Amino acid sequence: MDFQKIANKVSIITIAANAILSIFKAVAGIIAHSGAMISDAVHSASDVFSTFVVIIGIKLAAKDSDKEHPYGHERLECVAAIVLAMVLFLTGLGICISAVEKIFGGTQSELEVPGMLALIAAIISIIVKEAMYWYTRYYAKKIDSGALMADAWHHRSDALSSVGALIGIGGAMLGYPVMDAIASLVIFVFIVKAAYDIFMDAIDKMVDRSCSEEFENEIRECVMENERVLGIDLLQTRIFGNKIYVDLEISVDSEMSLKGAHIIAENVHDRIEERFEKIKHIMVHVNPME
Repeated sequence: MDFQKIANKVSIITIAANAILSIFKAVAGIIAHSGAMISDAVHSASDVFSTFVVIIGIKLAAKDSDKEHPYGHERLECVAAIVLAMVLFLTGLGICISAVEKIFGGTQSELEVPGMLALIAAIISIIVKEAMYWYTRYYAKKIDSGALMADAWHHRSDALSSVGALIGIGGAMLGYPVMDAIASLVIFVFIVKAAYDIFMDAIDKMVDRSCSEEFENEIRECVMENERVLGIDLLQTRIFGNKIYVDLEISVDSEMSLKGAHIIAENVHDRIEERFEKIKHIMVHVNPME
């Protein structure tokens, strides 16, 4: 499976869709005098930049190990996700400031009532962004990409912000113009929540966190399938980016030759790496069973 090829394909489709959608929403917001729709357009435009960040992150993470980085570059994808979270937060902050100025900077009569085009644009945005969320999420799970999954949640936050825009625009059209500006604040909340989730997930992957107990038990079962392994003295796992490293100590018959013990360790090593695709490297140490 060519992970980078799949990620590039998804990213190109995402960039094209977001560029068209952001232009459409910006034009609709300007023509229909909707601050909420213009804010939503800015959110979609930020998706274009964020997808470029994802492409760069995945490309760097896919680089082979070298002398300076013997364990590979997987964590660079986490760095890309962190940058994406920061971009999301700053985008939301700009929308929030603009909305607050509109709410407290004038009276109800001074606020413009958005037109029907803004309402239509919000509905189209919800449908398109939700479809993009499921599309990106599918491939993010398929290639186990944290950065691509972060981009998927960016689409979902955009879809939810469009729901807020829809409610705000609808409320403004029903005689409450301030609802359009309030909708921008709702969009800000969704954006910040998405940024926080992406940031915390990336930070979690940056530290050496162990795998779940269930996953480690699956490794133990795989090891013990070799009848010449008498026991497991140590099993430690750590997540490095989107890959897993394993340190394992097994017990074998103390009378066994060094060559025989090596063959067993090699068999355990190969079987685990074949069965668990996410495991990039496993170190197997052999102890004599007294």
